[in-house]
Amino acid sequence: MDNGRCNLLGEFLRARREATSPAQAGFLHAPSSRTPGLRREEVAMLAGVSTSYYIRLEQGRERHPSAQVLGALARVLRLEFDAASYLYSLAHPWDRPRIETGTVDRVSPSPMRLIDLCPDTPAMVIGRHLNVLATNPVIEALYEGVTHFDNCMRMIYLNRRAADFYPDWEKAARSKTAQLRSAVAADPDNPYLHGLVEELTDHSQEFRTIWARHEVQERGNEVKELRHPTLGDITLSWEVLSVSGTGQKFVALTAEPGSHSEHALRKLTDTVTQQAAQTETQSV
Repeated sequence: MDNGRCNLLGEFLRARREATSPAQAGFLHAPSSRTPGLRREEVAMLAGVSTSYYIRLEQGRERHPSAQVLGALARVLRLEFDAASYLYSLAHPWDRPRIETGTVDRVSPSPMRLIDLCPDTPAMVIGRHLNVLATNPVIEALYEGVTHFDNCMRMIYLNRRAADFYPDWEKAARSKTAQLRSAVAADPDNPYLHGLVEELTDHSQEFRTIWARHEVQERGNEVKELRHPTLGDITLSWEVLSVSGTGQKFVALTAEPGSHSEHALRKLTDTVTQQAAQTETQSV
């Protein structure tokens, strides 16, 4: 993609070092006037390596640290599981599962059957490129008016209504960007993903800022807040099932029983059902 791609390990270490406060690392009496984040020599000391060795890692002159060093760095930088796995994949790319680059994401039959079994629940299938591959009418009604719904990343960064649709837009954007970082790590030579990163880099300052954080996250179950133009503010749980061997995810959106959000979803489902019945009647 660009020359920076050649030193992803160093970029990641530097970004996570700068995001780790001295207090998080155990330096409780660090001067308040110092720059945010840890210094290189502090990371090196806490990880049990020489400062010169750690500097070589950040500069890209040392690319394959041992598993022991990686474990120490993950501990010092307080990396959670997804980020630690990403760190290991950057240092040991030969251990990464091979993915056929350039293949088109086609929705698998099994998640399509799940969608058919959930007529009253917002549901969709998301591919390994973060494209929305399949939807049911309820989720289409939930996201009605949202542009760039074909891809999770384009929707959050290129859709002008995204900041209104997501009350906590930054949280949603950071989560999706971290998932894109994970997708690129799993398929580093994929031209579609690199093209997506370039498109977002060219068109969104917000993406450039958040992408530089080097945060990593696999798509999993999470709670999200949405602001629907007619339903109002609703809170939904994203229940995610991985489709084995495809990199695709089946996603169903549910609400807490008895909550305002559940009543809002029921109202939306009733509206979709009535509209479908009217359409069917008119076509007869």
